[in-house]
Amino acid sequence: MKITVIGTGYVGLVTGTCFSEMGNKVYCIDIDINKVESLKKGIIPIYEPGLEELVIRNYENGDLSFTDELKEGLDNSDICFIAVGTPMGEDGSADLQYVLSAAQEIGQKMSHDMIVVNKSTVPVGTAEKVKNTIINELKKRNVNYDVHVVSNPEFLKEGSAVTDFMRPDRVVIGSDDEEVINVMKELYAPFTTNHERFITMDVCSAEMTKYAANAMLATRISFMNEIANICERVGADINHVREGIGSDNRIGYSFLYAGCGYGGSCFPKDVNALIKTAEDYGYEPRILKETESVNNEQKYSLVNKIINRFGNDLSGCTFAVWGLSFKPGTDDMR
Repeated sequence: MKITVIGTGYVGLVTGTCFSEMGNKVYCIDIDINKVESLKKGIIPIYEPGLEELVIRNYENGDLSFTDELKEGLDNSDICFIAVGTPMGEDGSADLQYVLSAAQEIGQKMSHDMIVVNKSTVPVGTAEKVKNTIINELKKRNVNYDVHVVSNPEFLKEGSAVTDFMRPDRVVIGSDDEEVINVMKELYAPFTTNHERFITMDVCSAEMTKYAANAMLATRISFMNEIANICERVGADINHVREGIGSDNRIGYSFLYAGCGYGGSCFPKDVNALIKTAEDYGYEPRILKETESVNNEQKYSLVNKIINRFGNDLSGCTFAVWGLSFKPGTDDMR
């Protein structure tokens, strides 16, 4: 297939590169011309195991292209992925300016029917906003093309994103159009021979699935940090407790490590965005708010331990920190 991916950040670059590895013709679009030129030279803006080799190989064989000209990609594609950033706004909601700007430009430059796929993490209702934005631009041009907007959230873990994409544990597709769903299934078919891994649903549910997944994982982290704080006070060992509860197959071991709180590029903003969405619809998300509150307090845990050990006056002390990225196998300092 021929695909355009708007955005060469973490999600966009991994998505476009992995699709090209399966023989698709992929145009990766970015407004940053310096970034585009660097990618053409094989200079990757992020560190992700295995990604650099895939980018270089597929760029050299012609399956992967980098450009700042969206029209070039749209003219030669049937599917366009939006994979731009959705940073946290001042009120905690997801800032959709980059998503809607991409939608506006699609409407201004598309030249035939198109499937537009939201790969960015976006709140419920964004697909409708994207579609309306595109249609409004088409009306200004006095042209009429069919536009189908699909929600296809990403579930990539930094440090294993290429593996996650190439061997996904699930592919969520949100659409109410059977033909569009079949096209998406065909696109993802090379990544799994087990079609039970394809989960189709309505668009709103697909948009919510990504936030719900991240909120659940963040909640597990905050829960374990709270248990760890209790363990310290009663004399229990949180590592033994983790082993004891993780062996229950209803719970499992993932995201049960106590520490100084969750960070990275997704959990903080996505938990906040889900809280804001709930409040906008008149619901008080008590568990999510406590998840965030515990996490904010946990950031002071290490500081308090240092003060308790060395006193309030830390002048003249030197401290070493072993490891700076937010997780192994990445260079992400967020």
